[in-house]
Amino acid sequence: MIVPAVALFAAGCTLGPDFTPPQPPMNAGYSAQPLPQTTQSANIAGGEPQHLVDGMDIPGLWWVLFRSPALDALIKRALAGNPTVEVAQANLKQARELALAGRGALYPSVGIGLNEQGQQFSGASFGQPGLSAIFAITTASVNVSYVPDIWGGIHRQIESLNAQTEFQRFELEATYLTLTSNIVAAAVQEASLRAQIAATQDIISVESQELEGLQRQFAVGAIANTSLLAQTATLAQVQAQLPPLEKQLAQTRNQLTALLGQLPNQEPAETFDLDSLHLPDALPVSLPSKVVEQRPDIRAAEAQLHEASANIGVAVANEFPQINLTGSLGVESAGVPFAANSEIWSVTAGLTQPIFQGGKLQHQERAAEAAFDAAAAQYRNVVVTAFQNVADVLRALESDASSVNAQAIADKAAADSLEAARRQFMIGATTYISLLNAEQVYQQTHIALVQALATRYADTAALFQALGGGWWNREDAGEVADSGKK
Repeated sequence: MIVPAVALFAAGCTLGPDFTPPQPPMNAGYSAQPLPQTTQSANIAGGEPQHLVDGMDIPGLWWVLFRSPALDALIKRALAGNPTVEVAQANLKQARELALAGRGALYPSVGIGLNEQGQQFSGASFGQPGLSAIFAITTASVNVSYVPDIWGGIHRQIESLNAQTEFQRFELEATYLTLTSNIVAAAVQEASLRAQIAATQDIISVESQELEGLQRQFAVGAIANTSLLAQTATLAQVQAQLPPLEKQLAQTRNQLTALLGQLPNQEPAETFDLDSLHLPDALPVSLPSKVVEQRPDIRAAEAQLHEASANIGVAVANEFPQINLTGSLGVESAGVPFAANSEIWSVTAGLTQPIFQGGKLQHQERAAEAAFDAAAAQYRNVVVTAFQNVADVLRALESDASSVNAQAIADKAAADSLEAARRQFMIGATTYISLLNAEQVYQQTHIALVQALATRYADTAALFQALGGGWWNREDAGEVADSGKK
């Protein structure tokens, strides 16, 4: 009669809510007004138009679109050596092992026991003080215990552990995405700083030549000392801009080194400049319904919501009776080998029903429901933030292209104006103040153009990050999901 009863209990219900993944937001979009499908162009390197393609998929190795072998090599080494990746991988493995361990609660627990007891017998208690004997009792048994999951509490606990594993999986994907995006951003920053340093050095060279010319004119009395002093001050101001740029470049190189998981004295050989980076001409714009599937942070938030839902079922099941079945089968003998007819066995069935615990179980259920509400709100917040990220980047790309175009026009105009001012100054057709103003305008516009180009590259990389980074197309995506098995 015991076995059929156990089977009946084991086939019981599963209490608590069944989790349903949230639906994508209705009528979602990235802008209240239609976005242009093609950005402006400028007649300079890096000023090519970019085309936004609705529904275009993202390659798993999205950074290869920048066509930089140095960048590819750097990211490959970073994924293999960055400690944050190792932390996320270990966390995923731990979560998977805990989920596998949790499944063990569905099965009976079996153990063996061996007990040896020695005792000296004295006949004094029977009035025969001279009688004494030593004997031993040996007991060997197999013990079985089983808790039928009649209310589904164990299944809900396993469901919760599996959701934790899913959370850690997407935390690992988020780590990959953040790391690769940071490397691309640092490479672009390095390229920008090198271009700004080169431009500043060119300006210093030109200003130095101007100063030498003025010194010759001053020596023959052709100009006043005020012009010479003004040019000396201008050159010093430009020279003062160089050390901060060099400091930023050194710090950016240190950042790249750290992203590789290496120490500052192990700086990578790869270097970056804007000419070595290609601006992708076709950019993906994922459908809003796809963003919730692609963003690792949204998928991680969904896993946390799933975990909170399962925990409600655990709390509810704890309020119902729990049955514990135990049994043992063994032998007991005063010596070894065991004598015939020394078998012993026992079977116990116990039921525990919580009656009064000061409201503990009820409040635990309410706490689990509140945790679910918090996870649901957090999920919605992550979705809103994700759509904001995409919208911000799409708007930035449009603005970046317009900025590059405007800065390119301004840079050419400033260069032409400076050349004209120099010719006029050499023949005495204009004052030195006019020449100085032209020089300062050119300095500002040239540096601004370099910064605008770098911003365009950086925001292009930010779009791939905002859309999820294409992890679903990466060859090792399945290995990430199964990495806890190793």
